[in-house]
Amino acid sequence: MEFTATKIPGVWMIAPRIFQDKRGLFFESWCQRKFNDKLGQEVAFVQDNESHSAAGVVRGLHFQRPPHAQGKLVRCTSGAILDVVVDLRKHSPSYGEFLQIELSEENKMQLWIPRGMAHGFSALADNTVIQYKCTDHYAPDHEVTLLWNDADLGIDWSVDSPIVSVKDKQGTPWCQFESPFD
Repeated sequence: MEFTATKIPGVWMIAPRIFQDKRGLFFESWCQRKFNDKLGQEVAFVQDNESHSAAGVVRGLHFQRPPHAQGKLVRCTSGAILDVVVDLRKHSPSYGEFLQIELSEENKMQLWIPRGMAHGFSALADNTVIQYKCTDHYAPDHEVTLLWNDADLGIDWSVDSPIVSVKDKQGTPWCQFESPFD
């Protein structure tokens, strides 16, 4: 597994080492020891989630407030997504900035998103499936949604006719958002 830092401190792209021949392919998608060594801390995942989406679906921007903030390890196992992360940590040099990374069945990349980030994605293909590990359990009373198409954030989701849930359409605008993260 190869870890590459992104422009947002603490967010890592993770590329697997792929072994492929005429029989097919093999790669290690997760290794606790390597992950902990790279991050310099022990990360424990308590929940795995899976999401299926049609092309054009936009989900996000979601996060959970402390004490139930979540770190996430995201991968796309079918299709492709444009994964989006917004830094919500007030004292971070990248506070309010976003990062976009394409994760796909083809590139097999993963994205580590630490606590203190809002997360969302757009499905770039039909039958897109993502799987992600979480460091805390889902806590609906602590869930927050930022407005996915907020002009102040200026995120281009790379879809022509976005399909968005009612909840996500009613997200908090960036100008009204008060971050619970230092």
